[in-house]
Amino acid sequence: MDQSSEEQIRLHVAGATVRHTNPFSHLPSLVNEKELTQPFIEQWCVPYYMDLPANLEDQTQLDKYAAIKEHITEEVVWKLLGDFNWRTRQTGAYFAAIKGYSDMIDIIGVHLLKSEVCFAGKIYCLILAYFNQEKGMDYLNRYLEYYLQRKDLWFDQTNAMEAMHYLDQVNGSRNLEKHWAAWLDFLSNKPYWDRDIDTSQMENHLQAIRQISQANSQ
Repeated sequence: MDQSSEEQIRLHVAGATVRHTNPFSHLPSLVNEKELTQPFIEQWCVPYYMDLPANLEDQTQLDKYAAIKEHITEEVVWKLLGDFNWRTRQTGAYFAAIKGYSDMIDIIGVHLLKSEVCFAGKIYCLILAYFNQEKGMDYLNRYLEYYLQRKDLWFDQTNAMEAMHYLDQVNGSRNLEKHWAAWLDFLSNKPYWDRDIDTSQMENHLQAIRQISQANSQ
């Protein structure tokens, strides 16, 4: 296997399954200088990435995250977010929320805009909704302004719309309205996508994060 083929496989495994150009490539994003060690991945990613986000009705999940909360450090989160892999990135974003690291909104927002890996975008949108800050809403607006125009990219548009709708509800804002026409047009070639924006599942996950963040360490 040549080096080019190996690189293609590596990117696919990391979650870069759809290569696309976008106007956000110039934005600086967090990138680790060194690859994560396998022991670090086994400790901080493998046990968690498959059951994110936690479900409010699953006490076992809630207890699992509450038990490790006090052991999560900023360094751990930075390393997870700086790795080019959907598993580590979404875990890092989730850990940032349960630790209250709102200074990492820019890292998460830029990752969302660049959409370099699959699957993680759902968690990015959830965490931006959780932090409920102006710059987080700005990232969501910028995401929707661009990616609703890309009808060929079936990415995380629904999750971003849900996050925006939730934030409108809690803040009394009306940001969703300005994206609605573009949303309907985006759906024109997606007959099986749901037109309505339902935030009930997102609210469940947000409440789970709040419960974990407020829990005493075990």
